[in-house]
Amino acid sequence: MEKEKKIPSGFIYFFGSFGGILFGYDIGVMTGALPFLQIDWSLQNSAGVVGWITSAVMFGAIFGGALAGQLSDKLGRRKMILISAIIFMIGSVLSGVSPHNGSIYLIIVRIFLGTAVGAASALVPAYMSEMAPAKLRGQLSGLNQTMIVSGMLLSYIVDFLLKDLPEHWAWRLMLGLAAIPALILYVGVAKLPESPRFLVKSGKEDEARKVLTYIRKDDNEIDQEMADIKATAQDETKAATSTSWGTLFSGKYRYLVIAGIGVAAFQQFQGANAIFYYIPLIVEKATGNAASSALMWPIIQGVILVIGSLVYIAIADKFNRRTLIMLGGTVMGLSFILPAIINMLIPNTNPMMIVVFLCIYVAFYSFTWAPLTWVIVGEVFPLAIRGRASGLASSFNWIGSFLVGLLFPIMTASMSQEAVFAIFGIICVLGVVFTKFCVPETRGRSLEEIEEEGTNK
Repeated sequence: MEKEKKIPSGFIYFFGSFGGILFGYDIGVMTGALPFLQIDWSLQNSAGVVGWITSAVMFGAIFGGALAGQLSDKLGRRKMILISAIIFMIGSVLSGVSPHNGSIYLIIVRIFLGTAVGAASALVPAYMSEMAPAKLRGQLSGLNQTMIVSGMLLSYIVDFLLKDLPEHWAWRLMLGLAAIPALILYVGVAKLPESPRFLVKSGKEDEARKVLTYIRKDDNEIDQEMADIKATAQDETKAATSTSWGTLFSGKYRYLVIAGIGVAAFQQFQGANAIFYYIPLIVEKATGNAASSALMWPIIQGVILVIGSLVYIAIADKFNRRTLIMLGGTVMGLSFILPAIINMLIPNTNPMMIVVFLCIYVAFYSFTWAPLTWVIVGEVFPLAIRGRASGLASSFNWIGSFLVGLLFPIMTASMSQEAVFAIFGIICVLGVVFTKFCVPETRGRSLEEIEEEGTNK
């Protein structure tokens, strides 16, 4: 037993968050694939079909997040991440071999693929928050965001490198290559331990203690954390026998559930994914140049996102979660609203102005709402309801993402881009107000302390 090989904590944290690569790649890949798909299948004037193909992944993710949250309470976070990786590999390959003009086929396959993306978005934050010590939880959960935006940047670079291929090959390879990070995720996660909180909840205390020895340095810290986890698990086991979907909104949990779900929903309804999915088409509408020649813009957005995620890791546990979220939401709202105001006052403004403001939006989104949404979702829910509540929060997040992806091309076909983004800007401001009055501060507090605050509300 003395010679048993330990799993390095860095390996655990890296592959624990690697699901974000899949999440990010699939958010980003359609950005570059769409202009070629539109040409190949003659979809330039089919805003509804384009919206459905783009948003089908998010539609599947609505269900994947909820189902994975529930199943992970029974099977464990690790096993569900492995299942998600398999679904992702299959869905990516099937997308790449779509029959010509097979819009319905591609939509169905991408809904299937979306169940895996939604599962990863729910499971990775829950797994990371249960593995990380309270003082590092913001940084390590922020690692998930770095993985997501790195996946997006990777997809943008792949799209750019493949842009000179014939249209029918370019978009197929862009979608199909997502199977590679899915395979890497499967191999890595197969070597990871289960979350200690899930193991205690399943009656496997010795295994939970062993996992904690990989990721905590001090025996006293391990003893204290085991005692906290066991005490909470005993309380939650009693409550779990009567836990149902209705329990999420009972008096004891309502405050925390509304906070987590609200933040997850606002993150998407603020319109970030309209930029990530459609930036080449946004630039095309602003400049008149072909979208397929605007694939450098997604890379610029991707670089901003990665830099922002690294900034977040550097400052994560130095500033309160609520402070950063309200700062980000305010600047994001102004970045969307100001172009509409300037356009009204100075009608002949350079149309690229809106793209500059979108870059400012992305910069502030990247180190505030983007990572903090998942940090808060990972921190705010009590153990008895964490699987279900995280899944529900993820589903609301994906509902927002689905609606933005579906409606944005339809909205921009019927009104100016400035007007569409001004609507998103108002939603950003509402998100700031919601955070101020409805979201508790979670920085540097144990999951048990946060739960106690919800109980006392």
